[in-house]
This record gives sequence, structure tokens and C-alpha cells, in this order.
Amino acid sequence: MTIIFLFACLFFLMLIGVPISVALGLSGSLVIILFSQDSISSVAIKLFETSEHYTLLAIPFFLLAGAFMTTGGVARRLIDFANATVGHIRGGLAIASVLSCMLFAALSGSSPATVAAVGSIAIAGMVRSGYPITFGTGIVCNAGTLGILIPPSVVMVVYAAATESSVGRLFMAGVVPGLLLGVVLMVAIYIVARLKNLPALPRASVSEWFRAARKAFWGLILMVIILGGIYSGAFTPTEAAAVAAVYSFFVSVFIYKDIKLKECPKVLLEAGKLSIMLMFIIANAMLFAHVLTTEQIPQQLTQLVTEMDLQGWQFLIMVNIVLLIAGAFMEPSAIILILVPILFPIATQLGIDPIHLGIIMVVNMEIGMITPPVGLNLFVSSAITGLSLPQVIKAATPWLLLMLTFLLAVTYIPAISLALPNWIGAV
Repeated sequence: MTIIFLFACLFFLMLIGVPISVALGLSGSLVIILFSQDSISSVAIKLFETSEHYTLLAIPFFLLAGAFMTTGGVARRLIDFANATVGHIRGGLAIASVLSCMLFAALSGSSPATVAAVGSIAIAGMVRSGYPITFGTGIVCNAGTLGILIPPSVVMVVYAAATESSVGRLFMAGVVPGLLLGVVLMVAIYIVARLKNLPALPRASVSEWFRAARKAFWGLILMVIILGGIYSGAFTPTEAAAVAAVYSFFVSVFIYKDIKLKECPKVLLEAGKLSIMLMFIIANAMLFAHVLTTEQIPQQLTQLVTEMDLQGWQFLIMVNIVLLIAGAFMEPSAIILILVPILFPIATQLGIDPIHLGIIMVVNMEIGMITPPVGLNLFVSSAITGLSLPQVIKAATPWLLLMLTFLLAVTYIPAISLALPNWIGAV
């Protein structure tokens, strides 16, 4: 009865337009007040405990690093470097936009930020070169999802905090799937470009390529600092986030000089707004997850699945269906914090690696970013191109089918996610 009330309250609040963060916190609080033995003070205590979780401290720092990189000219330099590298191939501008998304994803950790930073420049460039605007929009909308798969990823940090997994292993597990998805999108673009005879840029000379690489160097080196620092043991993932924020500030203000010192408070304010919004969602989602755990829902479901004698592959089908549906309506961090307490114990019982489950969840969240009605990338793409939401959805759909195929591969070939972290662990 308690659980029926909890979820009925949550869905009712969402249906009447209450923000997801408030709906999560309010429904959890009502259950504690009406049904639980806990006192009302436990609500405040739980919210406070959430905010002091050390792993989550990485989130505002990564968001701040992304804000400096987005506001500065880093995205433009990365796109110029990508164009110089692959622009001469048939459909090269579109392929370069995917490469730019991959590079920027390694700086920002955010999917909408990747779409906004790359799309605002790359889509306009494709249109000027003769590409249909819907073609460019569909590609950037989908490629922008790499922002939460290629490390550093805010969503991975949230998953690690919820499951007490290693952030470093999760980051490394995202490298191969992220690169693979980028390559798959590039190959698909090349095939379509050949069929539609889309234009290509003139081949960049060696000196032009080195010039573009030199200009993009300070942005490219950040990913080496983050991942290299974590795996060399120089600093933890949370410390890496702080280093990234300071480095991004230094590069944007003193090296590229795209941002003046007097403009820094504005960048800090924007990053702060985004951090507060995300942390508020996380705090309320963890309160909701606390109620689930208190009512022993994960344990009951684990027992139920065990009695059903489900195989691991059958359970993963169920996981993907649930996550794809949830991703169409909710924000990724909230989904992870609500569903992880339910899914994680069952997956552990069935022998599914926690890191593998994390990557499966992240890929599902990627697809949720481009799934109506609440796909954030769809709204960002619509805003930067001026296309209506139905037009953006239509443009993104063909590439979405490719993403679903990729999800199946990641789900049932664990080596895609686990080979690199296992190899590094062995070394």
C-alpha cells in the first residue's frame, strides 16, 4: 500500500506539471510523514547527507570546466581541428561534427552542453556548404549524447555515488563504447553521404592541419590531464574535476583570452545555477531512493526475480525497456537515483558486473536525451536551429535507430565496456 501511494503520488505530481525534483522529494516526504516510523527530521537529515557526499563534489567542478570551455572559443577550435582532419572525406563536415562532439564530450561531461557548443557552429557551417539543415541537426542531436558516455561524465559520477562503484573504472569503461559509437555514426554518415552525393571540403595541407592542431592543443590536452591524472594516481576523480575547472579558467582567460576577467563572475553564476539545479534533483531523488530502501522494495523485487528464475540476458531486456520508457520522461540523474536501488541488487544477484550495468544505463540515458517528449537534446537543437520540435524529432529518428542497435551490442557484449578497465586493472 505504501509503495502504491509513493508511485501514485509521484506520477500524479508529474502529470500536473510539478518539476521532477519537487515531485520526487514531496512524494518521498509524504510517505515518511504518513506511513514511516521515521520522524520528519529524517527528511532534512537525508537531504543534508546527500549534499555532503564526496564523490558528488566532482559534478559542480566538471560543470564549471564545461562552462569555461563552452563560453570560450574552445568549441570553435575543436571544430576547426576536426574539419582539418576529416573534412575532405565525402560528408566530411558532418563527420567532423561527430568528431567535434567526441572531443568536446571529453571536456564538458554534459550532453546538452555538447549539442549547444558544437551545434551552434557546426550546423550553420554544414548549411552554408550545402547540407540540408535537418541532416545536420539530426547528426549533432545524436552525436551530442556522447557528452554523457565519453568521460568525464556527470551521469557516471551520479551512478558511482549511488552504487559506491569506482568512478575511475566507470570513466575508463566509457572510453571504448564512446569511441565505437562515434565511429559507427561516422561510417553511417559516410555511407549516406556517398548515396546522396553530399559535399566535401578541400583537403587541408599538412601546415594547415598542424596550425589547427596547435590552436586546439590546449583544449585537447585537458582530456589527457583528467584521465592521465586519475590513472597515474596523481589525483582522484573529484580532484581531477577541480583541476579541470582551474585549467579551463586559465586556458580561457590567459591563453585563448576569449573571456575577460570581469566576465568570469557571469560564467561562475551560470555554472552555479546548473549545479544547484542538478544537485537539487539528486538530493530529492536520493530521498526518494531512501524511502524505497526503507520499505525494502529492492529486496522484495530481488526475491521476486530470483523466484522467477530469470537469466541475466532476460533481466537485461527488462532493464532496457524500463530505462527507455523512463528516459522519455525524466532527467538522467533522477532516473539513475530512483532505479539503481531497485536494479542494482538484482543485477548483482544475477552476476552482472556493476560497471557493465552502469554503461548500459548511461547508453539508455543517451537515447532518452533524444526521445520525446522530454529529450533535452531535442529542445537544445530546436533552440539553436530555429526548427520546430516535430522537425527536430523527425531529423533525429533515423540516427536513433542506429543508437538502439548500439545499445543491444553494449548490453550483450560486456567486453565492449569491461575490456579496457580490466586490462588497465591487470597492468
